[in-house]
Amino acid sequence: MKRATAIGALVVLVAALYLTHGAQAQTPIRIGGSLSLTGTYSEPGQAQERAYRVCVKQANDRGGVLGRTVEFVVEDDRSDPGTAASIYERLMTKDKVNAVFSPYSSPITDAVANVTEQHRMPMVAAAASATSIFRKGRKFIFMVVSPAESYFEGLMEVAAKRGLKTVAVIYEDTIFPKASAQGMIDLAKRHGLRVVAAETYPAKTTDFSAIMKRIKAANPDVVAASSYFNDTVAIVRQMKEADVNPRMAGVTSGGDLPKFYELLGRSAEYLYGATQWAPEVVKVRAGGVIPVTRIYPGARQFVEDHEKQFPGVALSYQSAGAFGACQILLESIRRAGSLDHEKLRAEIVKFDGNTVYGAFRVDPDGFQIAHKMLMFQWQDGKKVIVWPEELAAVPARFPTPAWSKRP
Repeated sequence: MKRATAIGALVVLVAALYLTHGAQAQTPIRIGGSLSLTGTYSEPGQAQERAYRVCVKQANDRGGVLGRTVEFVVEDDRSDPGTAASIYERLMTKDKVNAVFSPYSSPITDAVANVTEQHRMPMVAAAASATSIFRKGRKFIFMVVSPAESYFEGLMEVAAKRGLKTVAVIYEDTIFPKASAQGMIDLAKRHGLRVVAAETYPAKTTDFSAIMKRIKAANPDVVAASSYFNDTVAIVRQMKEADVNPRMAGVTSGGDLPKFYELLGRSAEYLYGATQWAPEVVKVRAGGVIPVTRIYPGARQFVEDHEKQFPGVALSYQSAGAFGACQILLESIRRAGSLDHEKLRAEIVKFDGNTVYGAFRVDPDGFQIAHKMLMFQWQDGKKVIVWPEELAAVPARFPTPAWSKRP
C-alpha cells in the first residue's frame, strides 16, 4: 500500500514537473521597448519599429529562441526622453519583460540607459551614436552604429581630394549633432580644410534665415548640416531660398529617407548623406560582386522579408540598425542559453561578427569599434553610394551647381 502510494506521488510529481516545464516552454520571451512613433523622430522611429517586427517574425518562423516564441511589446515615447525613461521603468518593474530593445536617437537612448543600467538589463543600442553615452562607466549598454564623430569622414575625405579648402557646419545643440559636428571639425583639420563657420541652434528651430545669412557671408566650399530629419529638410529649403551655393553639401540623419526626396524633390539632387547602411549594398559592384553574405549576412533575406511584411515601405539605415541589434540580442540569448542578465551581457561583450547591418564588436565600455560608415549622393532621385571608393557604385557628381543653374 505504501509502495503504491509512493509510486502515485511520484507520478503526480513527474506530471507536475512536465506541465510546469511545458508551460514555461510555451511562455513567450517578452522584449519591451519604446520608440518614437510620433513627434520629432517619428520617421526613423517607425522604421526602427518595423525592422524589429521583421526580426521577431523571422525568429518565430524559425522556432523562436530557447524553444519559446518572441513577443515584442512597444509603446510610443512621443520622441521625448523623459517619457521613454518612464516607459522602460514600467516595462522592467511592472510588466516584467525578459529583455529590451533600444529606442531611437542618442538623447532618448541616453535617458533610457540610466534606467536599464540601474536594473542591470543589457540593451543593444540600435540608434545611438554619441560617444559620451558609452563613456560614463555603464556596463549594460552596447553600441551598434559607427560613432557620431565619424559621420562626415567621407565628406571631408572627398572634399580634400577635390581640392576644396573651407567648410561650414550647422548643428542642433543636442547630444548627437554636437558630437558629429565636433567630429567634422576635427576631420576637416586632419584633411587640411579650414572651418570658416560653426553655427548652432536650439532644438525645434524652424527659421534658419539668420544662420543662412552668416553662412553665405562666409562663402564656404562645403556646408555640413548635423541635424535630424525635420531640421535637415528645412535647412536645405532655406539654403536654396538664401542662395547659399557650396560646391559640396552634406547632411547626417534623415537625408537617406525616401521621404527626404519626396519633400525636397530636385532640391535634394547633388546632396551627400552619411549613412550607416543602405539597401543598395546587396546590389553594388566594385570590381566584382561584393561578398554580401560575408559582410552583411542575411541582408538579402531581410530586404525581401521587409518588403513582404511592409509592402511599398522603403528601407533605411535605421531599419537595418534595428534588425542588426535584434540579431545580436537574440543570438546572444541563444549563446547564453538563458535570459540571465549577467550571462547575456557576457555574450554580447564577446560577440565578434557580422549582421545584416555589418560588423559588430565593442570595447570594454560597449563602444563600437568595427562598424564602418558609407556616404551616398542623391542622383536623379536615387541614392547611390559614392564612398568609400571600393563600394562606390558610380562616381560622385562634382561640383554641385549653383541653384540658379540647376534644371
